[in-house]
Amino acid sequence: MPELASLQCTPCKSGVPPLDANKIAPLLSQLEDDWEVVNQHHLARTYKFKNFAQALEFVNRIGHMAEEQGHHPDLHLAWGKTRVEIWTHKINGLHEADFVFAAKCDTLFRPK
Repeated sequence: MPELASLQCTPCKSGVPPLDANKIAPLLSQLEDDWEVVNQHHLARTYKFKNFAQALEFVNRIGHMAEEQGHHPDLHLAWGKTRVEIWTHKINGLHEADFVFAAKCDTLFRPK
């Protein structure tokens, strides 16, 4: 399988079931260790920064990427950190596109 970050987020069709644990595990193993699967429903990771401005810059970079990819995570901004939560709203669970987006977030992360 190609590196996840090199793939495009492909929207899923209605009626597609969310990924089960057997399909989640190999995809999760391709992400950075800080990612977690929460209740087999969504991916989450908290990125840490030296200050609020860097965390905000990261949120904005993810926002631009989200628009380009057509995949929109929940972003939580606080002083020195950004939490990213990703799932496919259409199926209320995880899809391969969520793992692709997570990998792309990691490529944007450059601690300063």
